[in-house]
Amino acid sequence: MRAVITDIEGTTTPIAFVHTELFPYARAHLSGFIAAHGDDPEVAACLAEAALLAPGQGVIEALLAWMDADAKITPLKTLQGLIWNQGYARGALVGRLYPDVPPALRRWHDRGVRLYVYSSGSEAAQRLIFGHSDAGDLTTLFSGFFDTRIGQKRAAESYRAIARAIGVSPGECLFLSDIEEELDAAGEAGLAVCQVVRPADGTIASVRHAWVPDFGALSP
Repeated sequence: MRAVITDIEGTTTPIAFVHTELFPYARAHLSGFIAAHGDDPEVAACLAEAALLAPGQGVIEALLAWMDADAKITPLKTLQGLIWNQGYARGALVGRLYPDVPPALRRWHDRGVRLYVYSSGSEAAQRLIFGHSDAGDLTTLFSGFFDTRIGQKRAAESYRAIARAIGVSPGECLFLSDIEEELDAAGEAGLAVCQVVRPADGTIASVRHAWVPDFGALSP
């Protein structure tokens, strides 16, 4: 494989970190953040897009409802990333990674494998998890980050678009995720796929795809 593309939640990072630390932090600080930064161009654009997606509903009300539903909606993910940026900068948040992940990423990078992230969380949020991780700043190991702006994770065309963007044929890319339907889509696009089954996250092993218990079992 010339490139490895990895999911985050449930793959490199415990689901519990996202749901018990990141999401509550964003929820608690949403209203105050919007009050303080609502006129910033990026924030204003997110609020305008959210208003279009939830006509007749208050924007903050809609954002909170989407948070509670873990909705993969781009303006929500962008706002969450901006809020988390403040949390990481203040030391209130530290990115949690499974202990097998950092050494594997370093090993693959040193072998010349190009590393990418594809997650429903915003690109900014992805960089924060790896840039402020409990293993230090790992962002220099990655050649790029992709979020839902390139497409939804259960759509094969998203993976074709990533392969085109990085200039690597789909057959030379390995996609790692805990979600079977994402692996289905990547496989349909011609990528090699492997499920990461984390017992701590209660992941159910796929019957359609190869799987491993951790990154240490992989040699792309």
